[in-house]
Amino acid sequence: MELCVSLILFLISLPAFLAKDVGHASFVVDGTVATAHVDNNFVCATLDWWNHEKCDYNHCPWGSASVLNLNLSHPLLAKSIQAFNQLRIRIGGSLQDQVLYGVGDLKYPCHPFRKQKGGLFGFSTGCLPMSRWDELNHFFSKTRPLVTFSLNALSGRHHKGADVWVGDWDSSNAYDFINYTVSKGYHINSWELGNELCGNGVGARVGAEQYGKDMMKLKQIVNQLYNDSHIKPAIVGPGGFYDQKWFATLLQVSGSGVVNVVTQHLYNLGPGVDPKLMQKILDPFYLDHISGTFDNLAATVRQHGPWASIWVGESGGAYNSGGHNVSDTYVNSFWYLDQLGMSAKYNTAVYCRQSLVGGHYGLLNRTSFVPNPDYYSALLWHRLMGQSVLAVDRNGAPHLRVYAHCSKGSAGITLLLINLSNQTDFTVDVKNVLEFDTAARSRNTDKGNHFSHGLKRTLSWVGLKASDGPLHRKEYHLTPKDGNLRSKIMVLNGVPLEITKDGNIPELEPVLVPTNSPLSITSLSLKFVVLPHFEAPACG
Repeated sequence: MELCVSLILFLISLPAFLAKDVGHASFVVDGTVATAHVDNNFVCATLDWWNHEKCDYNHCPWGSASVLNLNLSHPLLAKSIQAFNQLRIRIGGSLQDQVLYGVGDLKYPCHPFRKQKGGLFGFSTGCLPMSRWDELNHFFSKTRPLVTFSLNALSGRHHKGADVWVGDWDSSNAYDFINYTVSKGYHINSWELGNELCGNGVGARVGAEQYGKDMMKLKQIVNQLYNDSHIKPAIVGPGGFYDQKWFATLLQVSGSGVVNVVTQHLYNLGPGVDPKLMQKILDPFYLDHISGTFDNLAATVRQHGPWASIWVGESGGAYNSGGHNVSDTYVNSFWYLDQLGMSAKYNTAVYCRQSLVGGHYGLLNRTSFVPNPDYYSALLWHRLMGQSVLAVDRNGAPHLRVYAHCSKGSAGITLLLINLSNQTDFTVDVKNVLEFDTAARSRNTDKGNHFSHGLKRTLSWVGLKASDGPLHRKEYHLTPKDGNLRSKIMVLNGVPLEITKDGNIPELEPVLVPTNSPLSITSLSLKFVVLPHFEAPACG
């Protein structure tokens, strides 16, 4: 009976199997020089101020994920951060420009946010008590993240009309807050000013000239309060959507060395309610549109602020809390990993994902803190992809995307393969640009003297250093459980990634594959490939 059932299932699946295509793609990796560099802590996640009253499209997906009430005692929250061995965390979001700090001569009661008709984003001002700030920093001391705190940049300004806010930034409450932080010995990696107030703004906007002066004021405060410290936190801003003229003016007005990090926000998938959200995620031509923004911002910073690095300070793919049953599922990793790879090519040093917890786009489930698929994508990137970005010459196959970095903490390079096709499995031929250089040189040298080394190179796979021992590569193949693109369980090399029985993040084990064996990737899947013997002078 079981044989009959198996035969029936095979016959049913046979048409789909036969319909699947097998394509061939060829890539050339240039390991002779790095084309861009990223920070060692490139992967970043955000903690937001939104509370349970934040609702979009008849969903209220934030619950108790706010900075003010997130359950810091849950062991899985700590373990998920510790697995990164220093995850970069940004504390900020839409409500940050309504946050007061419960310290010093605060003239208002220290109350949490509440819904308020006519308030910015429909909320009142809110307050961060220093008791909660102490709790957060106690949690940070255990989990060791690199923290960016985004300050209220609307303090002291007045609403002129429409979305325009004018007047100097009142830094007194921020000064008292930073002073308290320094006095307690809390480690803040960087201070950011404002959230989405640049250009046309989102809900509110401030002129670039005024913003430049305010950034100078923040720089003076940090220099004064950290005067006795040999390491000063970086000054970060403006934390909003790229506008060429506005960003250029900000850098010109603030001047050399004031803004250490230029941050932009990205939500290139549109609204979370878009019924075509999955279609956008899997469309290589749609994904390519955002490359112009990366390129233009890099050019603006090179021209007007070459002293500054570039971060994506916040990016959740789809805005308004993300897409329900999309942003927290396997399919979202196609967008997410592609964004990490693409942004790195344009010297984006840090990429902050909205969010660590909260909304539909949280890396962790907001109640159980069980990782969603993108968490594992982020963790694998963090562990495998190094700081030096290598050029890849792609030949055809637009649905197969590839990114290459020097490997992190080991020799060789790591590839990220993204197969967006729903019907084509690819075999991949990866070549080393040194092969072509060697071939050219060999035509002008004594062939006999180089025969032995040349033979080893010919028999080896993709530009290896000559070796007499067996060689292997490491593969991390990511697929969805049961083939369901909306699965909330990611599968690594055939093994579902689930919390272990003792409550820990699972080990992310690779499979070892003989280096000379063909490299392939199935349709609608993702794969990290570590090539420890790939000859890449740029990787030292």
